[in-house]
Amino acid sequence: MANLASTYRNQGRWKEAEELEVRVMETRKRVLGEEHPDTLTSMANLAFTIKSQGRNDHAIELMKRCVKLRQQLLGLGHPQTETSLEALHKWEDGE
Repeated sequence: MANLASTYRNQGRWKEAEELEVRVMETRKRVLGEEHPDTLTSMANLAFTIKSQGRNDHAIELMKRCVKLRQQLLGLGHPQTETSLEALHKWEDGE
């Protein structure tokens, strides 16, 4: 399901990608827990899809949550944390 969502995102099929990404994230939260690295990957992917649709405020809030959880779980120097933090800073600066 996550791979299909990624395919949709890569094709610019934002609505379909978002719907699947929400399902993946909610399923991973339920099965793996909110702080599992795979759940956080789903959260970041959803934030990128939302951002691609121009819904900047929503994307920023979701990425802030993702960054906070990744910092707590993985640490500040982890590549996934750094990638999410870099995206968040760009988005907050209007890029």
